[in-house]
Amino acid sequence: MLLPRIIPCLLLTKEGLVKTETFKNPNYIGDPINTVKIFNEKKADELIIMDIYATTQNYEPNFDLINKIAREARMPICYSGGIKKLEHAKRIFSYGIEKIGISSIIFENINLISQISKYVGKQSTVVILDLLKKDNNYEIYINNGNKKISFELKNLIKIIQDEGAGEIVINSINKDGTMTGYDIELVDLIFNITKIPITIVGGAQDYDDLRKIINKYGHIGIGAGSIFVYKGKRKAVLVNYPDKNDKQELFSDLIK
Repeated sequence: MLLPRIIPCLLLTKEGLVKTETFKNPNYIGDPINTVKIFNEKKADELIIMDIYATTQNYEPNFDLINKIAREARMPICYSGGIKKLEHAKRIFSYGIEKIGISSIIFENINLISQISKYVGKQSTVVILDLLKKDNNYEIYINNGNKKISFELKNLIKIIQDEGAGEIVINSINKDGTMTGYDIELVDLIFNITKIPITIVGGAQDYDDLRKIINKYGHIGIGAGSIFVYKGKRKAVLVNYPDKNDKQELFSDLIK
C-alpha cells in the first residue's frame, strides 16, 4: 500500500539554509549540500527546498546550486523559488529535479501551471500556498508572507486543479516554526475540498504530531522543518529524520 510521505522542508537563502518562525527571524541552519547529504544517509522520502527570498528580492533561481543539489540528492526534490517562466522550470528539470513548486507567480500568470504540467506532467507540477489564519478565516499571502491576495481559497484551489497542478503544498504562516502542532482545522478544510495530493507544512512539534496526521488522513504528504533540523528545548541545530523503526511505529495503525 502507498504510505504517507514524510518530507523535510528546507528554506534556502543566498547565505545558506535557515529556519524561520511565522515567516520571520531566519536562523542559520547550515550548508544546503551538506544537509542534503545527511538526509541521503537518513533515507528521507523527499525534500522540499524553497528559496524564500528569490521573489521578494527579485532574483532568478540559483541554477548552479540547484544543479549541485540535484546531483547530490538520492531522493526526489521539489524546488521552489524565483521560477517565473517555463524556461526556468525546463532548466531546473534538466538537472534531474523531480518537482517544481510555484507560488506568487500564479497570481501574475496562472497559465504557468498548465504550461509546466503539459511539459513534464501533473505529478511534477506543484503549487505552494502560504495561508494565514485571521478571525477564523484563512487568507492567502504571497512574496514570503508580505502581500495579501484577495482571493477566495476554495475558488483558487479549484482553479489550480483545473489548470493541471498535480499537488498542492499548504504552508501555515501562523504555525511556521512554532512547534505547537499542525493546524488541524486548516488540514481538514484543504483535505475536504482538494482532489489532488496535498502536503501540509507548519507546526510539527514531534513525531507524535506526524502520527496524528497519518492516522487521521492516511496517504498525505507530511512536511516539517523545525523537528528535522533542531534538537531539544534549546533548539540546537541537528539534522535528523525518522529511522526505519520510527517509521514502522508511525505507520503501524495504517498497515495493521
